[in-house]
Amino acid sequence: MMLEYLPLAVVAIVGVPLALAALTRRGDRALTRLALALFDGWVADRGRRQRERRELLYEVHLEDTYRMYASKTLLYAGLVALAGSVVGVYLAAGVLALFKISPETVRATLPQQLWFLADLLVFPDLSLGELFTLLAFSSATLGVAGGAITYWIRWENLSYRANARARQIDESIARTVAFFYALSRSGMAFPEIMRSLARNRSVYGETAEEVAVAVKSMDYAGLDMLSAIERLADRTPSQKFREFTDNLASVLQSGQSIPAYLDDQYERYREDAEAEQEAFLELLATLAEAYVSVFVVAPLLFITILVIMGLMAIGRTLPLLRVIAYFAVPLANVGFIIYLDSITESLRATREAREIDAAPGLLAGVRRTDDPDADRTGTERPAVEGSAVRSDGGERPAADSSAGLAFERLAAFERVRWLRDLLSNPARTLRENPVYVLYATVPLGVLSVVLRAWPHLVAGTLTVETLDDFVVQAALVVVGSFAVVQELHRRRIDAIEAAVPDFLDRLASVNEAGMSIVESLERVADTELGALDAEVERLRTDMAWGVEARTALYRLEDRIDAPVITRVTTLLGNAMHASSDLARVLRIAADEAQDTRRLKRKRRQEMVTYVVIIYLAFVVFLVIIGSLNSILIPSLPTGAAAPDTGGAISGGPLAGISEVDVEAYTLLFFHTALVQALFSGLVAGQMGETSVKNGAKHAAVMLAIAYAVFLLLP
Repeated sequence: MMLEYLPLAVVAIVGVPLALAALTRRGDRALTRLALALFDGWVADRGRRQRERRELLYEVHLEDTYRMYASKTLLYAGLVALAGSVVGVYLAAGVLALFKISPETVRATLPQQLWFLADLLVFPDLSLGELFTLLAFSSATLGVAGGAITYWIRWENLSYRANARARQIDESIARTVAFFYALSRSGMAFPEIMRSLARNRSVYGETAEEVAVAVKSMDYAGLDMLSAIERLADRTPSQKFREFTDNLASVLQSGQSIPAYLDDQYERYREDAEAEQEAFLELLATLAEAYVSVFVVAPLLFITILVIMGLMAIGRTLPLLRVIAYFAVPLANVGFIIYLDSITESLRATREAREIDAAPGLLAGVRRTDDPDADRTGTERPAVEGSAVRSDGGERPAADSSAGLAFERLAAFERVRWLRDLLSNPARTLRENPVYVLYATVPLGVLSVVLRAWPHLVAGTLTVETLDDFVVQAALVVVGSFAVVQELHRRRIDAIEAAVPDFLDRLASVNEAGMSIVESLERVADTELGALDAEVERLRTDMAWGVEARTALYRLEDRIDAPVITRVTTLLGNAMHASSDLARVLRIAADEAQDTRRLKRKRRQEMVTYVVIIYLAFVVFLVIIGSLNSILIPSLPTGAAAPDTGGAISGGPLAGISEVDVEAYTLLFFHTALVQALFSGLVAGQMGETSVKNGAKHAAVMLAIAYAVFLLLP
């Protein structure tokens, strides 16, 4: 009997290298060597299609060469074809075994209305040759289809990734040109501007990734700047960025004014950004309508039809309803949220994974980082054990022991600083980091469910309905508390972002008057800045204690996790390298912050309508579910209450109503409403405010409505 499953075991063993290649670099290298050994001679080097595919590899920044990727594609296709051939044999055999039943058995199993299928579902007896032909056809069909689809997906995936990168580059090009323009106005050399942008890839997105490739070509391959830019233009997936780099190369080669060219491009891309925002809002509007139709209305109609079919005893639909409620609806909503997150990714900016350990006073100006790519390097930790020999043969002077001791104290302090901040001002910590609320409330919620359910479990009175009450109440507390703190955090960030353009304009005006950036910051700190007052005061305090202005700005960024602040501090921090005349840079940063806020506000206003539509669709969902549960099911005759009508009911479509599990349907409706409430709220937040976190308040409201409705239902 075990030999029957030997081919399946072989297929499983063959799949192990594929899994290792996806999980480990060593496994990927081993699989690549195997693919080259087997299929390197099959890979064509020349041809239009090969040239296009090679360009796609460049555009997605894949590490594999064309021959490596093509060989692995052939290997993957061959392995999938082999697995499909084996599975095809088992599939055909399984179908034959499944339908090798008598017509009498089929009629005994199916309702009378479906007896006509009895003769159709029974396979005739097959000869050995016919059986072999059927199995071979099934094996070949599934194998060839699996291999062909795998081959197509591998190459088509490159096109998809290239198109995705092109879209992200187009969305971030305006910010990148502003960065180029601001630093060129400050007097920084253009190669250094490119290196600065490459060090801030997480802030400026895929456009910075493209520039990073040109920087590597200059630093590691020895190309000159002009050649690196021309090569970049040939290998970028974005047509818009290709035109920009082509024109930039021409300007650099002709010796024209780079700031003047970048100024024109900056204004052009600002206008393009507004047009793209309009197109993006139209896309979101379409997605909102599609969500209501596909993810709310369609499941509701399907559930209604299946419920009626189950009540009419046409078939056992309760298992299928459970699959829809517990698997199909959640997975579909999760996929939709992931897609929304992918198309709104360019609207966010993230900070580099770097720490700014600048101590006031004694350690002024000292900056350390664990990230080799970060643009926040500075004095290293001094040695404390006398002098040492440098790698070049010279002697390193002995470090000041007081400075070394100060570093040790600083390191010890930083290890417990998070706990000190949390205990000294927990409200501020939670307001600045709402996720911390979940760290506290989720364990408490689980503990409350366990403590409340334990007495019922011991007494043997614990039911699913009782456990549901405990879980839903705990979930309402967890989601509701997080929603409150997240909303306070969002409003604080919005208020700060609203004050940023005015702050930068004032800073630019003072800097234009001839003051240094430090003096300008101190002067502006005395003015009324709204929500930025406290943060700018802390900024001035840092500089008063001796912290460098650039480092103080980075500390401001670390305290305010907002995209606008991240871009402003990154731009100013790099501009300070080149010049103290930052007025024009500040104006550019103010314009960018103002544009970002205007587009964000417009998006929120446009999406309010669709958030309301999601609420209305959810209310309709609850009304229909509640009607099914409280009106339709109780109104149907049961075995105990049905009148004696002879054989009319016993032989008709209502014959199985007395066997309907009303409690099971009620429980299923309740769980379906909760699932729909949770995901509808999260989608509303993702659409309207670019974050699933901001959907917590909608989810809490919908969960409370759904729970209250089912509590009030008879």
